Amino acid sequence: MSKFVVAFSLVMYLGTGDDRRPVDTNLRFYNVDDCLYFASRLAERHGNYSHIDFIDPRDRVTTYCIPKAYDPSLVEIF
Repeated sequence: MSKFVVAFSLVMYLGTGDDRRPVDTNLRFYNVDDCLYFASRLAERHGNYSHIDFIDPRDRVTTYCIPKAYDPSLVEIF
């Protein structure tokens, strides 16, 4: 019998509007704080941008941490 655990899946989207597309991260965490740390780091932007409007909408990143039940014998959880 499989034992399921609740883990937090990091979901990432690249772009906005009709250009928005999911990016498969395959990142799952036991601890929500770990998931939120990586979500925050992946969504950061570095450069000479004085305002978010200068970032091309196709390059904008949105990240979420979603709780979900997983069988740890079938997927890797960090």
